Amino acid sequence: MPAAASAAGRGRALSQIATHPEVQAVDVSKAIQKGFSDAPFVAHLGIELVDLGPGWCEARLELKPWHLQQTSVAHAGVVATLADHCAGAAAFTQLAPGEFVVTAEYKINLLRGARGERLHCRAEVLKRGQVLTVVESSVFAELAGKRELVAKLNATLAVVKPQPDRHSPPAMPVG
Repeated sequence: MPAAASAAGRGRALSQIATHPEVQAVDVSKAIQKGFSDAPFVAHLGIELVDLGPGWCEARLELKPWHLQQTSVAHAGVVATLADHCAGAAAFTQLAPGEFVVTAEYKINLLRGARGERLHCRAEVLKRGQVLTVVESSVFAELAGKRELVAKLNATLAVVKPQPDRHSPPAMPVG
């Protein structure tokens, strides 16, 4: 979604996401919220879903001391995880029921040290394909209400189609 069009999508209620046109409606927003709360590493970091709409997602992370490296900036792995997970959620908004995405590759540009009270990410689908989807994530550090761009991630996600003998992604072991 172009930047100008994305501004119009801000504030859309999570329950108002359009689903794939050829299939029955599913509650995509609940599935994505579950993807944030049930992914053990993402939940452990404290990454939260903020808002989403067709082809885009926003998430945030309240920075804690354990998110930081020795120079008091957010660890690059924390920034990359936020950007990657948000990208996956943005891609998921455009999938048919039963499909899911996995990251095939990404490149991240860490533009400056991420210092602040929280990180905010917005991911937008650039190209939705049948096999691969390309998503761009922008990560901002927020301090005293002011946001500064700290990273850009470009991700290629593989679309996994439902298999006749498999109705959902394999269960992830917990513990």
